[in-house]
Amino acid sequence: METDAPKPKLPIVDQVSSGGVAFKRSETGVDIALISVGKPARWQLPKGIVDPGETPEVTAVREVEEETGIKCKLLQKLDTIEYWYVGDKGQQRVRFHKFVHFFLLAYTSGDIGKHDWEVNEARWVAINKAEQMLAFKSEKQMVAKAAPFISDTGQ
Repeated sequence: METDAPKPKLPIVDQVSSGGVAFKRSETGVDIALISVGKPARWQLPKGIVDPGETPEVTAVREVEEETGIKCKLLQKLDTIEYWYVGDKGQQRVRFHKFVHFFLLAYTSGDIGKHDWEVNEARWVAINKAEQMLAFKSEKQMVAKAAPFISDTGQ
């Protein structure tokens, strides 16, 4: 009788990213910067890999600027989310153990239309609509977590 051999376990790779809930006040309230990425397109918060020697805070400001075209001032940390996914690292399939640090960022300058090539579109979205548009539950929770801090900042 043949038995199925257990599948070899995939190697685990830790991966750390950082991004943010970037906001500005408008005549109609508070707007959040969202980006559309991928095919099919999905809306998410701007974020990216923490480079060697870089802090999560520096990465958050850099990635928001690269992916949205806007400059921001970092106000505070919101939270860190953690999840697992399977993907490729070079030629090898691996299990990524992902940590994403999210920060609250206040818009200071820049044009949201001047995002980098990785992004399909960047746009300002009313905070109450942003939660509905976001593809990931954890990012919806970040926007909800940011809302009371935004109203307290007076920025």
